[in-house]
Amino acid sequence: MNNEFTIFGGRANPALVQLVAHELVAHELGTPVGNCVVERFPDGEVAVQILECVRRKEVFLMQPTSPPTNDHLIELLALADACRRAGAARSIAIVPFFGYGRADRRHGRREPIMARMVADLLKVVGIDHVVTVDPHTAQIEGFFYAPVDSLTAVPTLCRALRGRLPLGIVIVAPDAGRVEMVSRYAQCLGAPVAVLHKRRVSGAETAVTHVAGEVSGRPCLIVDDMISTGGTVAESIPALLVAGARPEFIVAATHGLLVEDARGKLSHPAVREVLVTDSVDVRERDWPQLRMISIAPLVAAALERLVADGSLGELYLKVPRQTAPHREDEK
Repeated sequence: MNNEFTIFGGRANPALVQLVAHELVAHELGTPVGNCVVERFPDGEVAVQILECVRRKEVFLMQPTSPPTNDHLIELLALADACRRAGAARSIAIVPFFGYGRADRRHGRREPIMARMVADLLKVVGIDHVVTVDPHTAQIEGFFYAPVDSLTAVPTLCRALRGRLPLGIVIVAPDAGRVEMVSRYAQCLGAPVAVLHKRRVSGAETAVTHVAGEVSGRPCLIVDDMISTGGTVAESIPALLVAGARPEFIVAATHGLLVEDARGKLSHPAVREVLVTDSVDVRERDWPQLRMISIAPLVAAALERLVADGSLGELYLKVPRQTAPHREDEK
């Protein structure tokens, strides 16, 4: 096993960087977080300096490209370029949330494919491997020349949900694009699936046309890969209530961006709890319904295997299938 590695983090989520380092120490593989400076000049330009030797070392650069996306992306690129110029043996980008992941294709003739552009930029600055968590679309892996490992937080969230779900829960996909993810939740939790079908009303508005699946009289777990403005979940709730669902909803998502008035949109009387991971730094600290689940053990396990040149495949097999959900108060 190669112990000559260092972890550096940008300013996007320093708490997660420290938690991952702590997990590695617990597994006797730890190394202190690398010493670096990331700051901004008065005109907004990024300044980065690595303050320790990385020559011939493996470096892990941990930085979600979460809002403000452009600022955090530039920080990651600058860290990678600094390590490349300092003679690092290999640079691995740990990007818990991959910004621009939704821009994976053109919707018109004169539009960029931003996900591909970001992949090209990471190649230019010397990134040799990319690790991300629950990207919006799996096909963005094809944009990278470097190997890509897409971890999933579904088992982590399922473990947090176990024992807290009301009897008869239905796992709901807010749109057809989330069916595969919802199926993984359903397999882990032993619950049926429902899917909301939509049509586009305008460039910025969609409407739910019907619910595929039985939700009448049943509580719902609404699942998505991310909660950005909260609009997708917010429009799902009245559609499910009209379909007869019990007004008892839990919302789960890997990435809690929670921009604009997401909290206001999700503060519906029927929403009992909102679960997100710490893949991004969630600033909402006084929201009683919000529950944060850490992915530090997942990321640390991936780093441990990468350092040992091992397989990450078993990280997807941590949660055995549950035959039926249980009430929180059931023995």
